[in-house]
Amino acid sequence: MAGIRVIAGNAKGRKLKMVPGDSTRPVPDRVKESLFNILGRNIVSTSFWDVFAGTGSVGIEALSRGAGFAFFTDKDRMAVATIRENLEITGFGAVSVIERTDVFKLLARPANRQFDFVYIAPPQYKGLWSRALRLLEQNTTWLYPDAWVIVQIDPREAEGLELSAFEKFDERTYGSTMLQFYEWTSE
Repeated sequence: MAGIRVIAGNAKGRKLKMVPGDSTRPVPDRVKESLFNILGRNIVSTSFWDVFAGTGSVGIEALSRGAGFAFFTDKDRMAVATIRENLEITGFGAVSVIERTDVFKLLARPANRQFDFVYIAPPQYKGLWSRALRLLEQNTTWLYPDAWVIVQIDPREAEGLELSAFEKFDERTYGSTMLQFYEWTSE
């Protein structure tokens, strides 16, 4: 696969490092561009959680486009090292936190911060996206009111979930990548 880069914003054009091996699947540029066209100016001054961060390219794109803070989580040691390098390349280390962790254990704990946007793009075909979404629904203390949760999956993984705290309001498919958009219907 070709290298990845920051598409727009303060770090536009910076080339990002890939995680060695084939444990991650970076989001294609056209999908990332479409995602951030949908988010638009809503990303400015927000907090963004890149849950299964891999290279960190989605959270870094959010920072480049004006997000105020990004949280990167991944349990893979090499992914965490790659995120750290990519934050150095882009200069966003001061507005970021990286945590090497089991996301499912983290989601079950009381939140120590809140987010406007949560991006869930786990390894494919393992049902991890629905598990993460259900855990987040059970522990919405991680979210600011009206937060968005964006899920990136292969369209073949899509399934109708019965959710009470999240409302799916959009779904886009770009070849073998689907983005689903949920809003927390906080009361």
